Amino acid sequence: MKPLVLFMNEVAGGRLLLEATLERAKQASYVVVVAPQNQPSVGQLFAPEEAREAARVRVEVTLAVLDEFGIEAVGEVLDPDTDLALGDAIRSHRPSEVLLSCLYDSRFGFTRKDLVEWAKLKFEPEVTITHIPVRIEDDSLRQDLTHTLVVSNLTLSQSDLEQRLLDRSSERPHRFTIIAPATEGVPTGTVSRDLARLMAALYREGVDATGQPMSPDPFSAVKAAIEHYRVDDILISTLPGEESRWLQDDLIGQVREYTNKPVSHHECGRPAAAVAAAVAAGGTVEDSGEGSADDGAGETAGSGSEPPAERSTAESTEE
Repeated sequence: MKPLVLFMNEVAGGRLLLEATLERAKQASYVVVVAPQNQPSVGQLFAPEEAREAARVRVEVTLAVLDEFGIEAVGEVLDPDTDLALGDAIRSHRPSEVLLSCLYDSRFGFTRKDLVEWAKLKFEPEVTITHIPVRIEDDSLRQDLTHTLVVSNLTLSQSDLEQRLLDRSSERPHRFTIIAPATEGVPTGTVSRDLARLMAALYREGVDATGQPMSPDPFSAVKAAIEHYRVDDILISTLPGEESRWLQDDLIGQVREYTNKPVSHHECGRPAAAVAAAVAAGGTVEDSGEGSADDGAGETAGSGSEPPAERSTAESTEE
């Protein structure tokens, strides 16, 4: 048996890459995840001088997702030039196949060669090159699909956030892009693992999602993501009330002022029993913590008020 190489160019692998890997892993001697040190155009956003860190995190999250499905793999960050990085990966590991995860129109070099076609001409038939397309273009053509930008960090591990996303996707087809802006004192390794567990839970239910930690502050991260993705709405997940740095800094208000997209707030910390009790006692939807922009009860950009939120438990002073 020969190795299987997962090569991620400028993007983080999603459910299609996972499914392809699951199909092939048993026939491979080992699996290696590779990323060139380039600045992603989609999937994660770091400062230009952090290209190596961006690639490292891209690999780290993918390894964590594979681990959630019982696939052991190793990871490597290679040359910034895409063609050199791919060639080095093939020469080093001599795989039977490369799963090339990239956008449909990925190009490289001064002549802007088509990456997929170049790779097939260069390495086949000795090595099979299989393009695993990123679904950005597909999503933009689907009128039945809602693309939600999810903003979270410490609340990534909360079960009610997972359920909130699953509930949304059961009502209407969704694709989630989950960004985790940098939070002081929280290692990217921890964020990567929590993010991988959340994405794995969505994948198990057949829901498309991609996600990465990001280096900017939360508001800058959201602005950058809005510019790079086709976003229909935004869901910001925070810690409860006074524990939330993001609420103290009025992140939700800032985002609403910046965009005309619907913005929902998912607040952690209120047990489901308390919500049920409030409703049973005759409380309003707002009192119970239910209702938001995604079900028509919330506010949209520039409203100046915060929609009622669902909640879960968390312990910290950052998001």
